[in-house]
Amino acid sequence: MKFKLFLTVLIFSVSQTIAQNFDTKLLAKINPNSGESKTWGFITNNAIPVSVATPFVMLGVSLINKDEQLKRNAINTGVALLANGLITSGIKNTIQRQRPFLANKDIIFLQGHTSGYSFPSGHTSTAFATATSLSLSFPKWYVIAPSYTFAAATAYSRMYRGAHYPGDVLGGIIVGTGSAFLTWKLQKLMYRHNKVYDKAFVTND
Repeated sequence: MKFKLFLTVLIFSVSQTIAQNFDTKLLAKINPNSGESKTWGFITNNAIPVSVATPFVMLGVSLINKDEQLKRNAINTGVALLANGLITSGIKNTIQRQRPFLANKDIIFLQGHTSGYSFPSGHTSTAFATATSLSLSFPKWYVIAPSYTFAAATAYSRMYRGAHYPGDVLGGIIVGTGSAFLTWKLQKLMYRHNKVYDKAFVTND
């Protein structure tokens, strides 16, 4: 029994080491060792402000046009971002992965400023939560393409600037997309339930 436990721990440790080394080597190829890109800096610095502003803009337009569907989509996007933020923060504080530029000071160089733990990438999860919510609310190519292009650019910018490992970014994509999809599904179920309830109420009345 003790041997099996030891073997399990050993295999887990080796796999973690291999994954960490792969993450570091891949990031070293993406992260430049000199200079700073204004383009990637602009994208990474505006990812969260743009994402947070999105549901408020949608809500404002819905109130002006008296569009109830757009209003529901705006609220759904806002809830998705809130859920994503809570989940991302919870995972960060649980795993507590060190930033790549701190763990690999000789080969990974940070552009700009950042703080907190590394996994998952908060910028990436937020951008993908927004892109997924918009794509589910408005399933048109001219919404989906730019939304995910911006989200993908945000993910790349976090690696380029040395703030996150590729694994952090992948985790952010999964958390952001998953949060938005689950929120959208729950909203659909609640709306369907309310329609059934209202129909039953009118019939009984």
